Amino acid sequence: AIEIKKLIGKVEQKGYTLVPLNLHFSKGNVKCEIGLARGKKQHDKRAATKEREWEVQKGRIARGDLNA
Repeated sequence: AIEIKKLIGKVEQKGYTLVPLNLHFSKGNVKCEIGLARGKKQHDKRAATKEREWEVQKGRIARGDLNA
């Protein structure tokens, strides 16, 4: 009960969310393991997008498809 209140308090703060990690059945009940996660900052999102686009570009260069 105390742990749930702590999680609810964190989720009410900006930038936190609960993420289901594991979902399974046990004796007719559904059990869900949850984790507390913080979202990415805007500059982290930009860096991840830039890295992903570079990986795609490298693949195109390796295939010789430079016009795409």
